[in-house]
Amino acid sequence: MAKIRLALLSGGVSSERAVSLNSGKQVFEALDKDKYDITLYDPKIDLKQLIINAENIDAALIILHGPFGEDGTVQGLLDLLDIPYQGAGVLGSAMAMNKLVAKRLYDAAQIPTPPYLSFSMNEKISLSKVIETLGLPLVVKPACAGSSVGMTIVKDAADLEAAIRLGFDHDDCILLETYLKGIELTCGVLGNDELEALPVIEILPGEGHEFFDYKAKYIPGETQEICPARIDDITTKKVQALAIKAHQALFLKGYSRTDLILHDTDVSVLETNTIPGMTATSLYPQSAQVAGYTFTELLDELIQLSIKEHTKQNLRRAR
Repeated sequence: MAKIRLALLSGGVSSERAVSLNSGKQVFEALDKDKYDITLYDPKIDLKQLIINAENIDAALIILHGPFGEDGTVQGLLDLLDIPYQGAGVLGSAMAMNKLVAKRLYDAAQIPTPPYLSFSMNEKISLSKVIETLGLPLVVKPACAGSSVGMTIVKDAADLEAAIRLGFDHDDCILLETYLKGIELTCGVLGNDELEALPVIEILPGEGHEFFDYKAKYIPGETQEICPARIDDITTKKVQALAIKAHQALFLKGYSRTDLILHDTDVSVLETNTIPGMTATSLYPQSAQVAGYTFTELLDELIQLSIKEHTKQNLRRAR
């Protein structure tokens, strides 16, 4: 049987470049070399070569995070080149990456999510009205950044202006939302049309981390991750149902991972990731392993799902 000629994309130009390169390296090591003939591409320097080689590529694995990788831009290029790729297409990628759009779609689908306000860089923001509407503490974050980059939990009104400036350092649109203190949870979804909710993970950021911030995510030992989460069966099913509902509301395919908060007895959706971290110890592969997928088997499944979805997408092409 001929090997699948696989393009592995990692690196890119976002603030999460280093994380992407590390993930790409681990994915390369985990891929079955008997099944795949793998070529590495860094979109920062290799886009021209990717285009030149397109006719000799059977499928792509996008291991990119943040803008210009997770937001539909690379997905659109691969669509034009007629290359299958794992995960969401242009539409779903763009909507999930933009937290404001995602919030509006959650609302439309009656998915519980913390109350929020949004502002563009040119708007005048009344700090007193923000606090009156959302209360304190509140969360400030860029609309289109990943890995908690530019995010702040504001407890004191005097710190709000600086948090807003930091948010605008990373995007021209920011979200401010009511802070819900509780148990941080995340739940993966796998599949195209038939969806499987993976076991729920409980996230316990270590001492010195008020939330699951960039350092807590990527420095080994900074966070304890418990799978399955220490929650009852009813709550587990509620979390898994919300993860699937969020996946569907954002028109996603292949896989996703939705972050949630358990506040008292209520569960709220925070955001959905279309290309979750993909090192062997990242949250999504951890959950998949508990569900019975080795890291290598998970990558195989994502590639096969991408090829199946691409066959359907090709119905749109002129014959």
